[in-house]
Amino acid sequence: MKSRDSLARLRRFQVDETRRRVAQIETMIAEFSKMARELDREIALEEQRSGITDIAHFAYPTYARAARTRRDNLQRSAGELTSQLDEARHFLEETLADPSNARILEGNGKPADPAGRSEAEPDETRGMRARRF
Repeated sequence: MKSRDSLARLRRFQVDETRRRVAQIETMIAEFSKMARELDREIALEEQRSGITDIAHFAYPTYARAARTRRDNLQRSAGELTSQLDEARHFLEETLADPSNARILEGNGKPADPAGRSEAEPDETRGMRARRF
């Protein structure tokens, strides 16, 4: 029974951790996109100010060139994060679609304790073990 409880806790932890990771990746993608849009505006302003829009032109503004490079790096990073996001979502879908995992994760996510104790009431040995380490 303890191994099943451990497996249930591990599975819940994996699902919770993946959900946190998905949220974090979504936030990072949104931030990178926002920063790239801001850089686009700054590039346009710098090109307008200088009157040169040809990147190959010898007098193309250095700031605009650096901002383009930064913007391209942000877009590339957002693309890489999108693939990580797809992998994490795929893991969540597979995990939640598995009927054995669904039983573990349903309700409040705690498996039933045959002794009738709740998770909030640890037995004495579990409490002593926790204090020892």
